[in-house]
Amino acid sequence: MVMGSLREETQVVVIGSGPGGYVAALRLADLGKDVVLIEKRDRPGGTCLLEGCIPSKSLIHAVEVKRDAMEAREFGLGVADIPVDVDKLRAWTDGIVGGLSQGISGLLKRRGVTVIRGHARFSSPTSVEIEGGEVSGVDFEQAVIATGSSLNRLPEGIVSSVWSSAEALTLPRVPASLLVVGGGYIGLEMGLVYQGLGAEVSVVEFFPRLLMGADQDLVEIMVKQVSGRLHEILTDSKVLSIAETGGDAANGFDVEIETPGGKVGPHDDQVRVAIGRRPNTDDIGLENTAVKTDERGHIVTDEECRTAEPNIFAIGDAATGPMLAHKASREGKVAAEVIAAEDSQAAAAFDNRAIPAVVFTDPEIAWAGLTEREADEQGIAVNIGRFPLSALGRARTLGRTDGMVKILADPDTGSVLGVGMVGPLASELIAEATLAIEMGATLEDLMVTIHPHPTLSEALLEAAEVAAGEAVHVNPPRKVR
Repeated sequence: MVMGSLREETQVVVIGSGPGGYVAALRLADLGKDVVLIEKRDRPGGTCLLEGCIPSKSLIHAVEVKRDAMEAREFGLGVADIPVDVDKLRAWTDGIVGGLSQGISGLLKRRGVTVIRGHARFSSPTSVEIEGGEVSGVDFEQAVIATGSSLNRLPEGIVSSVWSSAEALTLPRVPASLLVVGGGYIGLEMGLVYQGLGAEVSVVEFFPRLLMGADQDLVEIMVKQVSGRLHEILTDSKVLSIAETGGDAANGFDVEIETPGGKVGPHDDQVRVAIGRRPNTDDIGLENTAVKTDERGHIVTDEECRTAEPNIFAIGDAATGPMLAHKASREGKVAAEVIAAEDSQAAAAFDNRAIPAVVFTDPEIAWAGLTEREADEQGIAVNIGRFPLSALGRARTLGRTDGMVKILADPDTGSVLGVGMVGPLASELIAEATLAIEMGATLEDLMVTIHPHPTLSEALLEAAEVAAGEAVHVNPPRKVR
């Protein structure tokens, strides 16, 4: 590192300190590289930690604890109404975020990674200029772009007092009624949080059903459970206008919605818009490099996470592929190992067979590998085994039989191609399924693996038996004479 000037030199510069960027920086440092990490925020962690995954899951957990306590009446544990201290809940969530962010700062410091604050823009394929920091620029040999993503901009005409996903996570208040615009996972997760905190919540979705990326049979089970908690779910509907009542947000919002049955005009105390995310690639100087982006602004990369500019790599939400923190972390390690490898033939590659996805509703939905929808669309023949949690002992002891596990397998080889599930702790169970797909496991491998009893994990074994035609705890399909 050349110090003592307005510019610095390093072997590798990493732009962004989210779950992809900071992991890449740490791995590069462990592999002996001189690393500079540039972050425009005041603290590391990226969207996932600071205003996404971690604060949302903290709130989800709090609401689930309250709901579990209230529902304990069913098996003899009488619990009175549980008041919510919003200020204390907010402070608890902030404490979790702050502690994890400090932990990342400590890891970077102990590994010798130089952290520079400011907004980085490429001025050439081997240099970046930095705006808003004490250092004016950095010259480098390789770069890793890990700039993440931002919320999509609100359409013109939407008043600024409408909450974004990030604003809703700060718990400004618990409104009497809340309209969530967008029936994806972000909208549903936080909608259920506010419902659990006492708000009357409605959801409006432009597409014909909620969670379009997930298999419908999984979503239907979740919707059946949450529909009683939500005031209204409007699908195949479009928000035409949102206006402050009487020109003052304190009076609530008048919303005009076009539904299959005609236009409706609900009044809500607060409106939250959850309309997706976009990659942060439009203001980082890519025009001064050979880096290419697709039509949505994602940077195009190969299996090594390398861009069209050979010395520049891209990972996470800024690159192509699903916008998931765990995908970004894996790509960060791949990019670091490719950069550090002396023999490119021995370098790592992002060649994972499955990237798990989780929706933290209650019940949770998770899937990995091939989905049933994709198999139908692509004409891929599969054997499908479904096992309902209602037939599982552990689910009954929990009072949570609202769910199922299904496995998709190759009809000829029995290889596990995909797994989907809905139910309690699906977010934890999907890891075994992902490992099975990644290792090329077969139904037989799952069936002969002894799963502890009684546990929810047995549902994977049971679904494998159904797919193989060897079901024990559910009746086999009737044979046609």
